[in-house]
Amino acid sequence: MVTLFSTKCPKCNTLEMQLLQKKIDFKTETNMQEVIDAGYMEAPVLKVDNNYYNFSEAIKWVRGVE
Repeated sequence: MVTLFSTKCPKCNTLEMQLLQKKIDFKTETNMQEVIDAGYMEAPVLKVDNNYYNFSEAIKWVRGVE
């Protein structure tokens, strides 16, 4: 399960486009409380299963998906 926590900022939109281009199934969540509780204070955050990734980590993860 992949969740994109997004505020629709430019970085959020960039990560969303990367996910769409790789045809990765994901849902978008705008309620940021979960990622704040996990210690993140900046969007976007990508949650893959139970792992959270900040923007740069998420881009690396997406690029590694075949």
